[in-house]
Amino acid sequence: MSFPILGLHHVTATVDDAQADLDFAADALGMRLVKKTVNFDNRGVYHFYYGDERGTPGTLWTTFPYHVLGIPPGSKGAGQVTVTSFSVPAGSLQAWKKRLRERGFTVTDAPPRFGEESIVVTDPSGLAIELVGSKDDARKPWVGQTDEQSAVRGIHSVTLNVADPKPTLAFMREWFGVELSDEMEGRRRVSVGGSGPGKTVDILTSPDGVRARNGVGTVHHVAFAIPESRLQLELRDALVQRGINVTPVMDRSYFQSIYFREPGGVLFEVATVAPGFTVDEKLEDLGKGLKLPPWEEHNRPDIEAALPPVTY
Repeated sequence: MSFPILGLHHVTATVDDAQADLDFAADALGMRLVKKTVNFDNRGVYHFYYGDERGTPGTLWTTFPYHVLGIPPGSKGAGQVTVTSFSVPAGSLQAWKKRLRERGFTVTDAPPRFGEESIVVTDPSGLAIELVGSKDDARKPWVGQTDEQSAVRGIHSVTLNVADPKPTLAFMREWFGVELSDEMEGRRRVSVGGSGPGKTVDILTSPDGVRARNGVGTVHHVAFAIPESRLQLELRDALVQRGINVTPVMDRSYFQSIYFREPGGVLFEVATVAPGFTVDEKLEDLGKGLKLPPWEEHNRPDIEAALPPVTY
């Protein structure tokens, strides 16, 4: 019984310093800061959302900068998203190498796979960020810090690292209706809600099966987009009836979310498309002010005092 998953919605990572994270995502990668808010489950920590002009699902990279709380580094391994890939125009990778190295980042060439070339840059927190040269990504980019010939179009794909890919693939087929689109040694590529950038997940067989540990420098979860709340509730009810541990629907102001783990241990979120990021800011003002959920507004003075100052 599969549900109409539209593709990727966002990827969320646990990072270190807030200012360093802003400098990397908004300046070096040139994405728009579409929302500056707090972690709704821990109001002492920022939650930054980066994406295209309006934060369209499938373009969103989001971070929790936990330096202020002294969270230790995590470790990468099975049961985790180990690489987040962004789509850039084919032919722009040399320009990206130059741009990123000029800013002091380590950049390496990734082995070509599935007919696409890519590079990998290590962000300030130790996350593996891949830029994939895509020929068929028609999404309109945000060009605040870059030019249209090279700008990030959005998320290309995520790589799930699991000890055994078969249960993960079977789970995603059953619930998300994914199709196996390609395969190579140790890696399976599936299409979610279509094909191409923003609708792609790679399932990587962990070489040693060592379990990941969440912490700074690791991806916390990957979110998939579902068209509406009614379908989200139907999915939740069906998962619960199957004995899968699913959270209640969580109000994230800009979308509604449920969370559960797939058989390989990766934390999945399924998030609605609506209402979007203009629900509490005008399009031209996105990311300029600290936005809080309505239930936290009375705590604004204490929240602002505890958060580190940032500029961008």
